[in-house]
Amino acid sequence: MTMIQSSPLLRRALALDAAACAGMGALLSLAATPLSGLFALPPELLRGTGLLLLPCAALLAWLAAPATVPRLAVLAVIGLNLLWVADSLALLMLGWFAPTGLGIGFVLLQAVAVLALTTLEMTGLKRSTSGGPVLATQSGAAS
Repeated sequence: MTMIQSSPLLRRALALDAAACAGMGALLSLAATPLSGLFALPPELLRGTGLLLLPCAALLAWLAAPATVPRLAVLAVIGLNLLWVADSLALLMLGWFAPTGLGIGFVLLQAVAVLALTTLEMTGLKRSTSGGPVLATQSGAAS
């Protein structure tokens, strides 16, 4: 596994992503029913999305903390964020639901925010330096 020395930008972007996931997760989890009325999106979708975001926030906070992180983990975050944006657009374009104008605006705004965070994470990854591979050890001997 290749480790990288996280650039300050990458660490800040991951921390901001963690905070955004925690805030959105709490909002959607706790206010799914009233938001459902405003957005015309099912409360189960909103609550389930919120509950999904909470462990994501914890993982992102964990990745933001150390100076050295697995490069693959950062790439996974970037890939999942891009998938999130695509799914958000699909939710609006494929007619799965009929959200209100406010609901459409909410989905688009959060997709733009995730895309902006992803751009920061990609730039931060490019600014990070390679920490080299990590060798697994077994009984004190390198494999």
